[in-house]
Amino acid sequence: MSLSAAVLAVSPIDASRWTHHRVAVRPEVDPLDAGGEYGIRIHYVSCLPPPQAEKKGVILLIHGFPQTWYHFRHVITPLSNAGYHVIVPDYRGAGESTKTSQYEAVFTKDVMAADLHILLHEKMEITEKVHVVGHDIGGMVAHAYAVQFPEHTASVCWGECPLPGSKIYQERKATTQFWHFVFHSIPDLPEVLIAGKVREYQKHFFDRLRQNPAAFTPNDLDVYATAYSASGAMRCGLNVYRAFERDSVHNSQWVKDKGKSEVRCLALWGDASFAMKEDALAMCEEFYCNSDFTDVKDCGHWIAEEQPGQFIDRVLKWVEKK
Repeated sequence: MSLSAAVLAVSPIDASRWTHHRVAVRPEVDPLDAGGEYGIRIHYVSCLPPPQAEKKGVILLIHGFPQTWYHFRHVITPLSNAGYHVIVPDYRGAGESTKTSQYEAVFTKDVMAADLHILLHEKMEITEKVHVVGHDIGGMVAHAYAVQFPEHTASVCWGECPLPGSKIYQERKATTQFWHFVFHSIPDLPEVLIAGKVREYQKHFFDRLRQNPAAFTPNDLDVYATAYSASGAMRCGLNVYRAFERDSVHNSQWVKDKGKSEVRCLALWGDASFAMKEDALAMCEEFYCNSDFTDVKDCGHWIAEEQPGQFIDRVLKWVEKK
């Protein structure tokens, strides 16, 4: 199944089978949230395959920063039409999910992945293995999911992020290319400087890292700006970055304790993004026994939004690979 980006761009998004849910996954009490909600609630979009389709499995899509579930708006229904139950959450701190006041310790990717595992296998009662697809921060979460829960992971596809703990992450995390890693890690100051300028700050990211200038409409920018202007949203988004050094320790320790993951792994990157095949595979091979690489043509960082047709094609070929 291959859908061109041009066709998708002029086609209205079919949300007729989408359902929105918000589920408590953990009974954590936020000590600074007097009178607030109890526990961690995860919002997600669910799209079941059409009745006539052959049921092939479950695909979990995990968004990046500064995005929400809306990141995958172009690809949800086409993936579902191919026979998959597609589940698209806002990870903790983003979109309509709980924005805890606690700091980076609760935004390590092992914790964020466990939220989603609880959602799927305890709350939604999905018993089969799922195909986990993550972009950017979501790629880090997807890796943590596959490593922690291999018995529930059919395959993992991640990319567009230097994976904490990898040699490439250690070499590049303080370079000008990743200036925001350092800026976001500073306590409190980024929130002060970004306040009132969320849309402008986000647009800088989208413009700097995109190859397709038509990928983001003014409405798309408004959706993301509204999401990250909500109380606590930007603080949570930055805490995800502040947890990177803890994530590095976790990723390195998992390999020492368990060896490389046997879950089959695909590195998915835009062909005009910052890492090419050699670097992407090098990161995978530090953590996985069985890894592969594919790129998306004429694409920068934001694959599912810049080239949704190619994203669908690459993901379906990967999850259906025998």
